[in-house]
Amino acid sequence: MMNTLIHSSNHYLCRVPYPLLSPILTNNSNLSRFISTIKRSPYPIACATSNEELTEEIKAVELELNNTNEEGTTSTTFSTPIDKELKRVAQKTAATFAPRASTASKNPAVPGSTLYTVFEVQAYVSMLLGGALSFNLIFPSDQPDIWRLMGMWSIWMFTIPSLRARDCSKNEKEALNYLFLLVPLLNVAIPFFVKSFPIVWSADIIAFFGMYAWKLGWLQKSD
Repeated sequence: MMNTLIHSSNHYLCRVPYPLLSPILTNNSNLSRFISTIKRSPYPIACATSNEELTEEIKAVELELNNTNEEGTTSTTFSTPIDKELKRVAQKTAATFAPRASTASKNPAVPGSTLYTVFEVQAYVSMLLGGALSFNLIFPSDQPDIWRLMGMWSIWMFTIPSLRARDCSKNEKEALNYLFLLVPLLNVAIPFFVKSFPIVWSADIIAFFGMYAWKLGWLQKSD
């Protein structure tokens, strides 16, 4: 299985097979269709294309965290050691396994550029298409199938990687790092209690916008 997921040149792929863990879809005959469908995906998601890029990003994360600890500023969102450690784990994990995060250097997808717009449009279009598939509006079926499964995982497979590929702000990148870890937990845990594609997709949407509201301060009142 791993041979089909990891490129022979040791490159990192955009799609880690968390969807295969979902209790909703238990028919093994659909797994090969799921893998082949992902391979044919037309979405131009940027990935961490080499070990050198991966190392640079991890070093940047460590440097940022060390600078925060040395300065001891009060502007950081986290105040307790547990929160800081959680932040460190989320950033390192996302930097290692997620598609290439947005960085201040060597990233052409800067605000106002065509590539930035392409990634942003791709992210929200895939989110809407995923909802339509999850609610059985496209390719309707009476049974759980590969299309509804892909719709349920669309936010994690396409929306989050597309947004992380842009040159985004520090707070937005932190939100996407947390979402990269939170969404798979929701998608695997919820079907144990409620076997419903729409509910799982809706929970992902709530988590997505809730995380953005928290990290970007959407609910804070401005003076």
